[in-house]
Amino acid sequence: MKTEVTDNPDEARYELTADGELAGFSQYRDMGDGGATRVFTHTEVFKEFGGKGLGTVLVEGALADVRAQGKRLVALCPFVDRYVREHDGWADLIDPELDAQLRA
Repeated sequence: MKTEVTDNPDEARYELTADGELAGFSQYRDMGDGGATRVFTHTEVFKEFGGKGLGTVLVEGALADVRAQGKRLVALCPFVDRYVREHDGWADLIDPELDAQLRA
């Protein structure tokens, strides 16, 4: 299965395609100075694509893009939050001040 994760800024979400078909998305909003922090709010892999590890593919692609853009991260989405906490390689992206503010 060929997968691709792309940012769709018009919809404020990362989109995952599998064999050219939309398989899921991860919504975000940019906050902070000049939109320096990407706040993930909801991630969904469509039912027909479930159980194939595509949620992980989607989140890894989205986080790689956040890093490449030099942005910070707040993971309000439970799926993204769990992924970041279980994979230490992404923890440096967390914006601790905005994270604490939004979770208060």
